[in-house]
Formats: sequence, C-alpha cells, structure tokens
Amino acid sequence: MADRRLQVFHAVAKHLSFTRAADALFMTQPAVTFQIKQLEEQYGTRLFERRHGGISLTPAGDLVLSFAEKILALSDEMETRLSEMTGEMRGPLLVGASTTIAEFMLPRVLGEFNAAYPQVRARLIVANSESIEGRVAEHTLDVGLIEVPAKLAGLTSQICCEDELQVICAPDYPLAGMKSVTPKALADYEFISREPGSGTREMTDAYFLKHKVSPDSLKMQMELGSPEALKGVVSTGLGFAIVSKAVVDKETQLGELVAIPLNPCLRRSLYLIFQESRFQSRLTATFIEFARQKLKEMAS
Repeated sequence: MADRRLQVFHAVAKHLSFTRAADALFMTQPAVTFQIKQLEEQYGTRLFERRHGGISLTPAGDLVLSFAEKILALSDEMETRLSEMTGEMRGPLLVGASTTIAEFMLPRVLGEFNAAYPQVRARLIVANSESIEGRVAEHTLDVGLIEVPAKLAGLTSQICCEDELQVICAPDYPLAGMKSVTPKALADYEFISREPGSGTREMTDAYFLKHKVSPDSLKMQMELGSPEALKGVVSTGLGFAIVSKAVVDKETQLGELVAIPLNPCLRRSLYLIFQESRFQSRLTATFIEFARQKLKEMAS
C-alpha cells in the first residue's frame, strides 16, 4: 500500500487547495495539512508555496507529484493483482455519477452488480458531471458516469446508453396542453434550470443555441442542483424545466407533472469515463461492461 501521505499530497497537488482535497478524501482540513507538513519535514523541503489566495507547487513539489502518480498507480495495480490471484471478484469499487444517473438509473445497476459479486464493496459518490470528471482525473474514483463526454486530458469516454430530455411543468401551467414545444416557444415562459457544471445544463444551453435562442434570453427564475429540486419547484407552477424522461416517470403516471417532448427532439448520450493510462483492474473492467449492458437494457 502506498504511503498515505503521498495520497494526500497527490490530492492537494491536483486540487491546489487543502479544503477541496480534504473534501475529496473525506478528511478534515487540519488532518490534510498535518500530513503535508510531515512529508515536507521528511524530505526537508517545501512542496507548496503558500500565499494569500491560494497555493502552488514548488519545483520540488512538481518532482514529487511526478513520482507520486507512478507510485500510486503501481500500488493500485499490485493490490488488485494480488486480490485477483484468489480468483474472486472482491474489494472496493469507487463509482461517481452525475445526479440524474445516480438517483434514477444507477441504484438498480449497483444492486444487481452486488447480487452478482457480493464480495465487492461499491461506494457511490454523487455530484454534477464536471465534479465527477475531475475526481476520475484525480484518481479518487475508479469510474464515472456522466451526461457529457469527458473534456480533461487522459480520460476515456464510452457511450453507455441514450437518454431523452423533455420539458416538465405543472398540470395547470400554460404549457401543459401542448403535444410538443419548440425552443423559440419556450422563450416566452419562466425557466427553472440546472446549475452551471451540470451535464443537463450544458446540453440544454447547446440545444437552445443550436436553434437560435440565446440561453441568456430565457426567463430564468432560478438554478437548482438536482432533478428532485427542479421537480419540487416546477410542481408549484413557477415555471418549466428540462429533465431526463427517466426522472419524471412516476410523477407523470400519478398526474403530478406533465412531460412534453421537445420539437426537435433532444436526445443525448450518457458516458462511462475512466483513466485511459491507469491500470484497469478486472473488477473495474467487469463493472464497466456490466453497467453499459444494464443501462442499455433500461433505456430500450
């Protein structure tokens, strides 16, 4: 197992923030600071320049980072290969997913995977697509499931399924009687949007721009951080939102919300992302293939 101090150093170096590294590692900030101080004392040199407003790597810190990435990757590979010698699929699996996928698609996938491989300890981290992509790049997640292709260097994106986005509103909202709605027509109504960094937000902004409607021209009422929050506000009649069709199946069946197809239809691909250069364990590879197959079945 790699020195814990190297793991902490790697997180701080990637985030360039003690606070964000502590959050990613589920540690307190003082604990992270103490580990870095110990590492600096061991090597007798400063690894970070502390200044007002942030930190940066020193030349020594750059050198340690290059070796830390190699050491951590080799440590992961060693532990995985040793566990695989038993012939059993076992050990931790760190999965990250954007909010929509985590809340409405992934629970069934993880449940069936656990039933097939009971010795695996899956841990799910939920955040928006941008955050999940960053954590996969920082090696704090084995695999991520997000709503847009990865943008960061060193990551591989594989399409796992297709998803349709639709307009939702309250049954008594003026849009409710429409069989479909165009982007230009939506500009006349109050819009409840996902937050910047959300894959859904990125897709809807691009959709409006493609059809000659500036996102800035929309009657934005508020930005919210989850599909559940969107549904709650929309149900009050304050405005419309655009969400995955899978998000509102229950509410539309109960008559609590109305779902209206966009015209033209807005479909997107959902992506599995992982490190392209990192050693991929049999466990991670098995989960990627399992999730891809199950999500395709659910979307069909």
